Amino acid sequence: MTTSGDSEGRISSERRGHLFHIGIDRPTKLNGFTPAMLSGLAEAYTAFENDAEARVALVFAHGDNFTAGLDLPKVAPLMRQGVDLFPPGSIDPFDLRPPLRTKPVVAAVRGICFTLGIELMLAADIVVAARSTRFSQLEVKRGVIATGGATLRFVERAGFGNAMHLLLTGDEFDSQTAVRLGFVQEVVDDGDDIARAAALAETIAAQAPLAVKAMRAASKAYVEGGVLAGLRDMASVQQALAQSEDAAEGVAAFKEKRDPVFKGR
Repeated sequence: MTTSGDSEGRISSERRGHLFHIGIDRPTKLNGFTPAMLSGLAEAYTAFENDAEARVALVFAHGDNFTAGLDLPKVAPLMRQGVDLFPPGSIDPFDLRPPLRTKPVVAAVRGICFTLGIELMLAADIVVAARSTRFSQLEVKRGVIATGGATLRFVERAGFGNAMHLLLTGDEFDSQTAVRLGFVQEVVDDGDDIARAAALAETIAAQAPLAVKAMRAASKAYVEGGVLAGLRDMASVQQALAQSEDAAEGVAAFKEKRDPVFKGR
């Protein structure tokens, strides 16, 4: 894929097999997000959700940096007007407002990963970081607040004190700290982040799609509503899955000592 020469940047998207690639593409500007890129990101997530053959998305950066965050000179005027930067009815890439996606996302981060970049990766399901990645949730240094989920997910993952330490200072932190706080699941050598994230995504894509979606949904229900919410539909979902073609294929593959071929039905 070629990178963008447009000063407004772009979001690349392409399905390869069952993997849907979503790329942040404005490398000459540290992949800083313009309004056009925010709209393009929501459109890419919507295309992923609506593509029946796409089972997992891989979110990554073109160039050396994931993103420095919002290009404030371009975005701030719209923020002051309260303009919704996502197209109506589109999937929210930050997984905060409906319509929400139902399929998993694996993110690969590298270089600079600031503000919106952290929020985008925390909205993913699994994150792989290059060892030298630099993180900062620095909205307080710009006189605004984080609105893409950081105020929720920092506390959820790291606890209130650790969250306040980073949110109220805007201090930069490294990949090892990100792993320790639960923001990142794996740290790999620089340059290996996309390949490792793609390998994880391919592993997930090879599993039974209905079961993957149900497993993710049950876990999210617990996070958002507690134990009772997480268990509420467990029995009925399990019964429906047990009657699926994929469940029959899983049993057959086990008996025949071969890899299963799941079709999502």
